[in-house]
Amino acid sequence: MSSVEVLRAGALSIALMVVGAAAPAQVATGAIVDDGIPAPLTAEPGDPARGRALVADRQRGLCLLCHTGPILEQRFQGNLAPDLAGAGERWTAAQLRLRLVDPARLNPATIMPAYHRADGFTRVGPAFRGKPILTAQEIEDVVAYLASLR
Repeated sequence: MSSVEVLRAGALSIALMVVGAAAPAQVATGAIVDDGIPAPLTAEPGDPARGRALVADRQRGLCLLCHTGPILEQRFQGNLAPDLAGAGERWTAAQLRLRLVDPARLNPATIMPAYHRADGFTRVGPAFRGKPILTAQEIEDVVAYLASLR
C-alpha cells in the first residue's frame, strides 16, 4: 500500500468516527433511538453565558480541542467533531444533554468523554475516581449555550 493510500485510509477512518459521533443509537429492531435526557439535571436553569465560558475553557471543557464553535477569541479550534454552530437547530436540549452526559450511549466508539458520568471507567487517576468532569449545573449551562446556537 502506498503512502497516499495509507493517508486516504486514515482520513476515511477519521471521517467515519466523526460521522458516527453524531449518529443516534440503534436498538435490536433497527429503530433509531435518540430521545436524549428530557429532564434537566438541576432545578436552576442553565446559564448560556456560563456555558459559553465552559465551552471556551481549554482547562475544563476542552470542547474546542475537537469541535469548532462560534467563539472567535479562541484560536486553533478542532475539526474532528461536528461544528457547534447551529447545534440548537440540529439537536433538542434533551439530545444535547445526553451527548454531554454520556455520548457512548449513542456511539460506543466515540472519543468524546462522558462529562457527567463517574463510573464504569478504567485507568482513572485516584484524585478523579467517582467524580464527573462537569457538575450537573455546568452541564445545564453548556446545554443552554449550545441550545442558543441557531
